[in-house]
Amino acid sequence: MCVIEPSPVVETRRLALRAPQAQDVTRLAALANDADIARMTLRMPHPFSTHDAEAFVLNVQGQDPARARTFLIEHEDHGPVGVLGIFEDGDVGPEVGYWIGRPFWGRGYATEALEAGVAWASRNWRRRALVAGHFDDNPASGRVLEKAGFLYTGEVRQGFSRARGEDARTRRMVWLA
Repeated sequence: MCVIEPSPVVETRRLALRAPQAQDVTRLAALANDADIARMTLRMPHPFSTHDAEAFVLNVQGQDPARARTFLIEHEDHGPVGVLGIFEDGDVGPEVGYWIGRPFWGRGYATEALEAGVAWASRNWRRRALVAGHFDDNPASGRVLEKAGFLYTGEVRQGFSRARGEDARTRRMVWLA
């Protein structure tokens, strides 16, 4: 049985994963309005405005907590540094996606948040498998996924990147409990 928490907070050594709120809109817009971040995602537009951040927060608030959970990644000293989402997408398991703001790249926050998100989904959704993918031209994301225990499946899909305005080759990965 899946445990449905109304608004879970997942804490790690340096981070808290929590639901994004209205007070996060300005910070989200500032961090997400980066072409190098948006072009490595499927759904994020570029430019990313305050209006986009408001719509994002409202969308998250309307998610079915049994099928999707989006966390703001908040650092204890720096405040919001990125986003992690876990959602049912018709695959063998829920899909995981994330991004970290450029000022915080290379500090291990993505791996720390991803490991916490995977543990949360495994425990609360009772999932034994999660899936993820990264674009061919984003090997750093593949390294983050590997550190969190994801393995390459050998499958490559075309995925439409909204920010790129075109398809991009996506290398698929899986995490198994």
